Amino acid sequence: MNTPYLSIITVTFNAESTLGRTFESVSSQSYKGFLEHIIIDGASKDHTVEMANRYKEQHPEIVTTIISEPDKGLYDAMNKGLKLAKGEFVCFMNAGDKFHNSQTLEDVFGNIDHPEQVGVIYGDTNVVDEKGNYLRPRHLNAPNILQWTSFKQGMLVCHQSFYARRTLCPMYDIRYRFSADVDWCIKVMKAGYEQGLVNHNTHLVLTDFLDGGMTNKNHRASLLERFRIMNHHYGLISTLWHHFLFLFR
Repeated sequence: MNTPYLSIITVTFNAESTLGRTFESVSSQSYKGFLEHIIIDGASKDHTVEMANRYKEQHPEIVTTIISEPDKGLYDAMNKGLKLAKGEFVCFMNAGDKFHNSQTLEDVFGNIDHPEQVGVIYGDTNVVDEKGNYLRPRHLNAPNILQWTSFKQGMLVCHQSFYARRTLCPMYDIRYRFSADVDWCIKVMKAGYEQGLVNHNTHLVLTDFLDGGMTNKNHRASLLERFRIMNHHYGLISTLWHHFLFLFR
């Protein structure tokens, strides 16, 4: 079996207090396949870039690129990372996020017999605080079978636990300020469906996700954007019906 090549993209801005946990998590992976870690920084004013440069000196076999420059927001920075990625699969790990344990990637890629047939690899997510302490499982569980229509029920898979085949990945639509990841994931899955690829459920917790991200801090605006995105992909009637069901979830 050919070993998949994974690109990990981390977008940062003034992240010195949490970034070390992400770096340690990536560099401690027992996975023997090829990895690359791309850091896209938005011109931080603290020691974020210094930390990234030290990390690259310590792990030149992993860290391929560090860019620090102003951007047009989170999704613009993520697009920069996508343009640089060379991996067969791509995943995003924000500062403070980490793989669930040191064997996560080994467990994921060691159990896929035919990666060339897979469009998306996915799993579950735990939520942690700024010190990395476990708080709770994510409120939505990854479904047993994931399809591009599954997100009618909300974003069932956390973005950090969604590994996408790079050739399926569009650029993020930066017209969406808070929920472009929902739109992006749907487009990836739809493209994979059209190419006859399957989405692989790892049945694992893949990510420990840092609580309190940009979407949480802009909850109302994010919900409005998600409604627009679902309406675009699934139609108004379906979107209204599923939002009615959300009231009872």
